[in-house]
Formats: sequence, C-alpha cells, structure tokens
Amino acid sequence: MNILSHCITEYLEYCKYRKRLDFKTLKAYQIDLKQYELFCTDQSDYTSRNTVDTFLTQLHRQYKPKTVKRKIASLKAFFHYMEYREMLRENPFSKLDIRFREAKLLPKTVPFHSIQTFLSTLYIWKDHAESDYQRRCCIRDIAVAELLFATGMRISELCSLKPSDIDLESSNILIYGKGSKERILQIGNPEVLAALSLYRETFSTDIAVCGYFFVNRLRQKLSDQSVRFMINRYAKLAGLSQHITPHMFRHSFATLLLEQDVDIRYIQKMLGHSSISTTEIYTHVSNTKQKDILVHKHPRNLMVMQEE
Repeated sequence: MNILSHCITEYLEYCKYRKRLDFKTLKAYQIDLKQYELFCTDQSDYTSRNTVDTFLTQLHRQYKPKTVKRKIASLKAFFHYMEYREMLRENPFSKLDIRFREAKLLPKTVPFHSIQTFLSTLYIWKDHAESDYQRRCCIRDIAVAELLFATGMRISELCSLKPSDIDLESSNILIYGKGSKERILQIGNPEVLAALSLYRETFSTDIAVCGYFFVNRLRQKLSDQSVRFMINRYAKLAGLSQHITPHMFRHSFATLLLEQDVDIRYIQKMLGHSSISTTEIYTHVSNTKQKDILVHKHPRNLMVMQEE
C-alpha cells in the first residue's frame, strides 16, 4: 500500500468513526479520493499544487459542474485533514483558484393538478385492486406518496424512517436529515394521517420484522430505487407525460407553500436546509404568485388615463 492510499484509508476511517458521516457521504468521498489516487499513479508528488491543478482541469473536461464541485470538495476536505494532522508542508489548495461559474438550474416541480391526478390514480387502483397483494401494495404506495408531498422530506429520509419516528396520535414525524440533523414535522391533513394509519395497521407484522416503517415485499427496508420505480409507474398509469421523481415532490412542496404566502424561513426549517440561500432558489420558481402580483397588485392598475 503506497503512502497516498494509506492516507486515504486513514481519512475515511476518521470520517466514519470520528465525524460519523452518513453512508452516502462516505461512499462519495471514497469514489472521489480513489479517483485522485489513480490519477496520481503517473505523478511524482500527489501533494504538489501542480498535480492537484492538473487533476482539477481533467475533472472539468470529464464532468458536469455539479459533479466537479463535489469532487473538489472531497479532495479539499482530505487535504485539510492532512494539514490538520501535519502530514504535509503546505496545503496545495492554499494558493489554488478553484472558483468557476456554475449554471443555476431551477428545481423542477410538478403542477398542482398533476399531483392531484397522481394521488387520485393511486386511490382508484387501491379501490379496484384484484388481489389482496395488489391492495397491500397500493396502501403502502399511497402512504409513501402522501408523506412525500405532505412533508417535502427527502426520499432517503423517508426510507430511513423507523416506527418510533412516526407518532400518528400527535401527528408528529421525527426526521433525520443530512449531517445527522433532526427536525420534527406535523401532519396536518386528515387524509394523509388516515393513509399512514391504514398502512401501519396493514403492515404491522412486516414493520416489526423489518425494523423500518416502510417495507418491501421481502419484509426488508424499502429502497430509494423502489420508490422511484413506483412513482414512475403510477405517473404513467395517471397519463402524465411529465417525468416525475421523488425529489420533485419536495420541490413542489416548497414552491406551493411559497405561493400560499408562507414565510421562506419556515420553509427552510421544514426542508432541513442549513442555509436560507439554498431555500431561496424556490422564489424563482413561484411563477403563479408572481403573475398574481403583477396582474392584480401592480400600481399601474390604479392609474386612470384621461382621453380627449
């Protein structure tokens, strides 16, 4: 094992056991740092500014800005750790310009009427299920879709819910977000509560065996991919031409609340965003509210022109 490989292994263990980073973050760090290690096979000094700069140029040639940004962050964190442990003379990032223009992509949302059609389709399929197995699947799928839209939670947060995280009596849900941050959300809609109650009653034995609230047919934790497949399936059954993803429910949750004049700071807390700047992107999506303001509240409407 070479020096760089040893340092990467040591750093990943530090992230896992000392910083207690989640599995997805650790996996991303491992992929990004192993890529740098492979690149350094033909380099004389992996700590030199020139080596890092050449590697960053290669990243920009290969990947989209969002991916490059993540890989740079992984490498920068690694060298910061090495600097902290006094394992290098100078951090190569200290005099390296890593700024670049990144296009801001507006989050894709699902129109309100499409969400209504999507949910209605789920309930219709439940009522017309041809077998007990199909009905059980529909009951679970309804609970998943209703909860995604009711809370705006991430798909990973939903799939990681434990039975103890959901208190239907007080209508509270405890969510473990990024960075192990906790937040509590309330379910205010009786139909959503009814869907969750029916699911818990129907799958009580499976939930007890699995240990997670949402389970698959094998009594194992429901996966992110299963939820994506389910949403795609029902979107087609509902006749929706738009490709819908679980994360679009989160975007729609935020956008529709903004259009109902909910303070963006409350939306920030409900989404679990660390920075208000992350939430502010939704202010550019709320076209319905913008149109309402310009049509009905613009001062030009108060002007009366005199005609000769």
